[in-house]
Amino acid sequence: MPHPYLSYPAPAKLNLSLKVVGRRDDGYHLLETVFRFIDFSDEVALAVRDDGIIELLTPIAGVPPESDLTVRAARLLQQTTGVTQGVSIRLDKRIPMGGGLGGGSSDAATVLLALNRAWGCALSRERLMELGLSLGADVPVFIFGRNAFATGIGECLSEIGVPQAWYLVLHPGVQVPTAKVFSSPLLTRNSPLGIMPILETTQQRRNDLQSVVCEMFPEVDRALTELGKYGSPLMTGSGSCVFLEFASRQEAEKVYRLVSDRYSGFVAEGLARHPLFDIV
Repeated sequence: MPHPYLSYPAPAKLNLSLKVVGRRDDGYHLLETVFRFIDFSDEVALAVRDDGIIELLTPIAGVPPESDLTVRAARLLQQTTGVTQGVSIRLDKRIPMGGGLGGGSSDAATVLLALNRAWGCALSRERLMELGLSLGADVPVFIFGRNAFATGIGECLSEIGVPQAWYLVLHPGVQVPTAKVFSSPLLTRNSPLGIMPILETTQQRRNDLQSVVCEMFPEVDRALTELGKYGSPLMTGSGSCVFLEFASRQEAEKVYRLVSDRYSGFVAEGLARHPLFDIV
């Protein structure tokens, strides 16, 4: 008899600040960034199988199932632990792709967290983070499960306190390839290192990738200009999504109503920690 499907959230993240402080010999960039989880999620539904097969029942157009991060995460956990069970995966994508919100990484982290329990693997959070890093630099923070100050390539994490806030997130209508941004000759890689992991004020926050992306994608620049009428917006990650922070849901929704005829987007509350934090 097949096992029932169980659904798990895979939340989006924002980079409240992002500095590029150097580059390793292997080409990976050294960062300082503040990750914040928000209450806007993909949904990952998993049904454990007894035959060892791992299948994705909702493939994304243009992405072969074997390349999908959810499938790769499940296979990695299966191979690492030697578990004989498999899983059927249904993915309800809500987080825009190519938007800098970490959707694919979050999906992979949710699969690792959920299957670690469902398969009875009992790996530690630290070991799951190691596995996640082999899938992508943003995967570990979703397993870490707390808002974090990150260094290295984004994998060296320390918990950071982030005030309660609401966010208006807009999608400019383009997907930004991360590799193209990091390889741009326009990107400077010499921002000064921070003295300590503190969250700077809104006025001091920055994203070193933002000017590069705006040069490549005028749509992102226009979205930032639009939000700039109401505050100090910022691009998240390598784009393309941009966001503005508010003290209340009402304020965020008021501005969204003013721009929603031109942009798709959403309003979401910042989270104190990942909704699956206690699953490990």
